[in-house]
Amino acid sequence: MSFTEFQAPANHLIDTVLPVRPAMVDRGSAERMKPGVLDEVISSGAAKAMVLSQRQALVVGEKLWLGDAAPLLETLQAAGGPLTAIYLGRTLAPSSGQPSSVPAQTPIVLFVPGEPSAPGTAGLPAEGTWTGFREIASRLDATDTALFVEASAISNWHATHTHCPQCGTPTVIEAGGWVRRCPRDNSEHYPRTDPAIIVTVVGSDGRLLLGGGGPVDAKNYSTLAGFVEPGESLEQAVVREIAEEVGVRVTACQYLGSQSWPFPASLMLGFTATTDDVEARPDGVEVTRARWFSRAELQAAVLSGEITISTRLSIARSLIEHWYGGVIEDLQQ
Repeated sequence: MSFTEFQAPANHLIDTVLPVRPAMVDRGSAERMKPGVLDEVISSGAAKAMVLSQRQALVVGEKLWLGDAAPLLETLQAAGGPLTAIYLGRTLAPSSGQPSSVPAQTPIVLFVPGEPSAPGTAGLPAEGTWTGFREIASRLDATDTALFVEASAISNWHATHTHCPQCGTPTVIEAGGWVRRCPRDNSEHYPRTDPAIIVTVVGSDGRLLLGGGGPVDAKNYSTLAGFVEPGESLEQAVVREIAEEVGVRVTACQYLGSQSWPFPASLMLGFTATTDDVEARPDGVEVTRARWFSRAELQAAVLSGEITISTRLSIARSLIEHWYGGVIEDLQQ
């Protein structure tokens, strides 16, 4: 498909976007560049620390556990083993009506031990549990969610970028945990994010195309998605991925919003796209089944348990409900 063939009248598209979710943390990009910022923040006595190990955070009840940074650092260091410290920034006041147990402007430090200590040891609360994001995300407030996502993204990067990609020398951590520098060639390396497009495909009759992977008879359906390749625009990625996965030709697309999904390092860029095709042909690898839904058909299928769709945590659900024009009711178990 040529670029000129891809153009379509603007009225083929929905002209609204997903609402912007406000930031809950001021990441302090200028502050963290100061030499010794971690020592300064921790020794201030005002800093709180979250603990993340092997992609799990220490949680008490339905809250991230945030300990006093200075004494916690001492106990974790005394416990032995590798320990990475990263400055996450300062919390911001939540929007009106949003609860947060963390006062605004609280400095937050992330401690990442190599192995998770048992609750009740190394300064950790006995009532704490090590919990993954997917297990707790629906119950976290906005500030805790933002901290968990940021901490996951930066700690995942550290775990996979311990050596210089140019010469193989072990790198040293600088800038509050946001830069790794090679002491041999002095090259600096920064956190990476992998862009991926995620798309609602809408036919000329207004129906929505959803698909799923795994067993052909599985019930889960969602939007279509894929990674952006080097040298490719986002729009080109939409066209290519939809054609590859379900054999559908996109005539136009529009950006709607994004969501960080750092498991390990993705940024999901949400689009809605239109097509004149009426038949979907799953590739049998990434997508094993695809199905068109009217609004009434989708709601009925979800309520009957015939299918399941993405959870409300994900941009996929936001994109689907953007097409639907409101909230899709879930089957009550």
